[in-house]
Amino acid sequence: MTKLKNIQHVFFDLDHTLWDFDRNSKLAFEDIFKKNNISVAIDDFLEVYVPINFQYWKYYRESRITKEQLRYGRLKNSFKELGVAIDDFLIDRLSVDYIDHLPNHNHLFEGAIAQLSNLHKKYELHIITNGFQEVQSLKLQNSKIDHFFKTITSSESVGVKKPDARIFKHALELAAADPKKSVMIGDNYEADILGAQNMGLHTICFNYHKAKLPESLVAIDDLTEISNFL
Repeated sequence: MTKLKNIQHVFFDLDHTLWDFDRNSKLAFEDIFKKNNISVAIDDFLEVYVPINFQYWKYYRESRITKEQLRYGRLKNSFKELGVAIDDFLIDRLSVDYIDHLPNHNHLFEGAIAQLSNLHKKYELHIITNGFQEVQSLKLQNSKIDHFFKTITSSESVGVKKPDARIFKHALELAAADPKKSVMIGDNYEADILGAQNMGLHTICFNYHKAKLPESLVAIDDLTEISNFL
């Protein structure tokens, strides 16, 4: 395996890369279903919610829907798919409760802390995230990894979302980083990898989704493999 040379800055995505979104999201839904007396099995709900949420985030990245439409629509459509009648008042309450409870659970992927600790000694670390700014800050603080990062760039703070070149340009300028001496590590091929490559950054795809990727791409299945390339 060929090591990436002359790297000075490492940019990370947060959700699905360092922060175990799927695990934490499931725990948050368990909390709010209990709180609001929703008698739907979590696993049954997630089976329909996960692909719907994925599609809604794609729409959100493409600026086809607003944050509010994402939060409402993904829940409304999931319950509709399950054949469960829930009024709009409860959907709105669940959407707020979910955002409130999500940062209460902060499981990280195995090896995240060790990798950040090692990388922090040699590189400047940064975050570029499409997640909602108020929630992402809490996730970083509550999982006790915020101190590793010199800069944090959120799509809401810039006004555009990955893979838009402008969010990477802003992050690079904020970090005073040369893209040729920078690497982006993220899970989403379209948003993280192609977006970063289009700005001249090196990339490492954390492919825990087991997606089919171009053979030429540097990809890892486990965060501990980062040390093979850096």
